[in-house]
Amino acid sequence: MVSDASRGDDVLATLREHAKRITAPKRAVVEVLVGATDHLTADEVTRRVQLLRPDVSPSTVYRILEELENLLLVTHSHVGHAASVYHLAGQSHGHVTCQVCHFTFEVESSIFNRLARDLMSINNFELDRHHVALSGVCAACRR
Repeated sequence: MVSDASRGDDVLATLREHAKRITAPKRAVVEVLVGATDHLTADEVTRRVQLLRPDVSPSTVYRILEELENLLLVTHSHVGHAASVYHLAGQSHGHVTCQVCHFTFEVESSIFNRLARDLMSINNFELDRHHVALSGVCAACRR
């Protein structure tokens, strides 16, 4: 298993490989994303970054998230009607969101892989499974 410190070092190394400056705000954003146990909205990332570095503005966090996403280091997804959520790129997975309680959880990538293959073969449609969550009703809300 890869440690959080190693994962953060890998992100920073990739930034250096692309001749990107490693600033204190950038380090803080990476630290927050590496330490996150769930997917975070940009506002949540900002709040956590500001606990580490109160001087970092929300616009700086948004720019850093965009830069990390452009380098394929971060993925954002739209889950239900809520704000987009961000997480470090890595192990592939999909998201499903309950329309009733709005709980979002990860599902194995194999489920989305089958859907993506079927959409491509039947409809010639390429699914961007990282960008959107499927919606439905969870077991608890169906009771």
